[in-house]
Amino acid sequence: MADDIPNASPQERIGAAGVRRSRSRSYQRRFPHHHSHHARNDNDSSDSGENLVTARRRTMRRRGSMDAKTSIPRRFLVDIEVVEKVLLEQEDSNNDFQITIEDTGPKVLKVPTASSGGFRTFEVRGTYMLSNLLQEMALAQDRGLKQIVIDEDRLSENPVDRLSRMIRTVFWNGLVRCMDESGIQAICADPKNTTPGSRPIIYVPHSDEPALEYYTQMARDLSQLQIQVVRLPKDITPQYVNSINNKFGVLSLAADVSHDAGGRLVYRPLPFVVPGGRFNEQYGWDSYFEALGLLVDGRWQLAKNMVDNFAYEIKHYGKILNANRSYYLTRSQPPFLTDMILKVFEALPAATAAEREQNLDWLRRSLDAAITEYIEVWTSAPRFDAKTGLSCYHTTGIGMPPETESTHFDHIIAPFAARLGVSVEEYKTLYNADEINEPELDDFFVHDRAVRESGHDTSYRLELRCANLATIDLNCLLYKYEVDIADALDEHFGGYFKWSGGRETTAAEWRMRSETRRQSINKHMWNEAKGLYFDYDVVLGEQSVYETVTATWALWAGCATPAQARRLVEASCRKFEVSGGLVSGTEESRGEISLQRPNRQWDFPFGWAPHQIMAWYGLYNYGYVDVARRFAYRWLFTITQAFVDFNGVVPEKFDVVNMTHRFQVEYGNVGADFKKVAREGFGWMNASYQVGLTYLTSHMRRALGTLTPPDVFFRKANWKVDATPSHSPTSTPVPIPFFISEAGTPRARPQSNALFNALRSLKIRNGSAVLPQVSSDTVYSESSDTPSDDAPSRDPPDSDTDMATAPPAASSAGRPMTRSMADSGDKQKPGSSS
Repeated sequence: MADDIPNASPQERIGAAGVRRSRSRSYQRRFPHHHSHHARNDNDSSDSGENLVTARRRTMRRRGSMDAKTSIPRRFLVDIEVVEKVLLEQEDSNNDFQITIEDTGPKVLKVPTASSGGFRTFEVRGTYMLSNLLQEMALAQDRGLKQIVIDEDRLSENPVDRLSRMIRTVFWNGLVRCMDESGIQAICADPKNTTPGSRPIIYVPHSDEPALEYYTQMARDLSQLQIQVVRLPKDITPQYVNSINNKFGVLSLAADVSHDAGGRLVYRPLPFVVPGGRFNEQYGWDSYFEALGLLVDGRWQLAKNMVDNFAYEIKHYGKILNANRSYYLTRSQPPFLTDMILKVFEALPAATAAEREQNLDWLRRSLDAAITEYIEVWTSAPRFDAKTGLSCYHTTGIGMPPETESTHFDHIIAPFAARLGVSVEEYKTLYNADEINEPELDDFFVHDRAVRESGHDTSYRLELRCANLATIDLNCLLYKYEVDIADALDEHFGGYFKWSGGRETTAAEWRMRSETRRQSINKHMWNEAKGLYFDYDVVLGEQSVYETVTATWALWAGCATPAQARRLVEASCRKFEVSGGLVSGTEESRGEISLQRPNRQWDFPFGWAPHQIMAWYGLYNYGYVDVARRFAYRWLFTITQAFVDFNGVVPEKFDVVNMTHRFQVEYGNVGADFKKVAREGFGWMNASYQVGLTYLTSHMRRALGTLTPPDVFFRKANWKVDATPSHSPTSTPVPIPFFISEAGTPRARPQSNALFNALRSLKIRNGSAVLPQVSSDTVYSESSDTPSDDAPSRDPPDSDTDMATAPPAASSAGRPMTRSMADSGDKQKPGSSS
């Protein structure tokens, strides 16, 4: 800019400004003579100056963020109150305190430059730069500033770099909560509690005396908040939980507990991350995906705290809860704890012997909690089906789920109320008080709560039958538990572990459990004709016909053989890959939509971050690197495009078919409603972006930064669009990469899942497994139990991909079984590998 040139006359400033602005490619194409002429002689005649002015008038246009820049960095001096008022009045045509592509303003604003002391101005143009200006001013206001200097580079920042930076430095911090004196007011706020005038309630476990003492004292110290502290009974029954359904409260979580020199309690609640929006508590499966993103960004302490909170919940509440609210006490969520533990464990500082010993002690306590959850929750009634050996989502709650909107179930209740001759509200009161016996309605709410426990609330896949379904996703997760525990016991505890439940458990026992479950999954859930896994109805004794993208979780868990993986990937590419990523299910499975049968948010055409992340990990695990990257690029493009066009939005979910977050569906779209700047994003969406970037090559990242649409990029880059693996599907990569969060580099881990089992011969002789010795370079052919001398090994990563950005895979990735591991497996493990 001319006003950035020192010691220049006003005429020189104007002339230089014209020359510099003429450097845009658009100007050069339209006026090549003027550009070359002024480039040769800045001090031309007045006639040339007149031509320049004429040319400048003729080239008035909207300047994009990718236009050529001056050699001297431009900075803006911004009086926030003044500039923000003008910006919103001029550009925010729909008065939502955002600047988006839907606004109809001129999309140009003159902003004072810092080098002129605010005397001269320069035009900031385009939706992206103007919305960034609004965001930067809002963030400065949060810090109490009234005037700021903003670099032009900050306004035109590469959107990929900007979003990743915002997640790392703003969004995660905005999602952190802590149940201490400074944060209790924020965590007690529950948008789902619509009871007027209700007091905040903190529920404390019966056996946690330090928590009771701490929160009782807090209630006294913060008397203005009128906090009520309630000690839970020793036995938390469904009847008790139903009795407090109208007394919404937050449940205490883990803390660092000690005593000072005077014997006084020192109680420090652990900070944790919430999903965002109305989800203002620590959730079950959200926390796993949030932890993945936190680890990518080096925030291992927060991820560790969340594992500690889960161990606390298992100890005091009997399970990992849907979230730490009183109305969630009878239900859990999809279990990811073992993989979360192992990923955090790998990220812990271990430079000294003391740190390594401390880490091992933490691993011991965390695994103990995971084993308790597995045995007492997922393989016990009512969630375990002994006939099939599979598990179902099935809560113990009674009555109506209280956290829903007050009218959410009115259409369900209305026929029953009419039959009894009472109003809907009267019927709900009587039903919740257990004064009405209605088995049909009881069954409805059993399945409704099970859907909510599944995390997929709601979907036609699960409606009215969820408690009867052994879902493919849940059983893959439990298979992963079994494999993770077996490997952790072998690697860190010599194959033996003294469980706090009162007995010793061994790695061999968990290998037996994993093999038994894998065979059950194959028997009841694998459909050879369709090349997909399906949910299994344990009551009807048949497979569901709903085609769900969670079938790919078998790749993440490693329970598919290479042959099954090839079929599964081919089917998934055909059925679930759409423009913006992976869709939750097929349109055919969802069925027709109407006013009487509205769309569900976990069905077609919606895509969710957990489904994307799980598929990427699984595909990479089995060597389908190009497919994983293709899926990742589609999803990240969808996020980046919304971020650029809609004022930095990062929502809960997307319509991945139409590539938009603007739609009408039940529960709305959390994360899209904010003023001026997004301060939180959404937990697992933030994580999917940070994790997804680790899959992209540098070429893909550059294309993403220029918002090159996926299909355009794949066509120009000659990208593979089929489901061909990067290595032979008849061989398994050795070793399979394991994601080390600090560096993103692959590392080998022990593994005992089906992917590994397919590479070794497992013979059964007299009821005991005999495992042959397997060397690190032995590869087995899929069609035979004998080694294949010419089977190819894993291809190296693409040449343009740094090892430092190699993508993650599931934490059960590994190396061939050691002889000691094989010996322990010989003792008990039955069954044979596929």
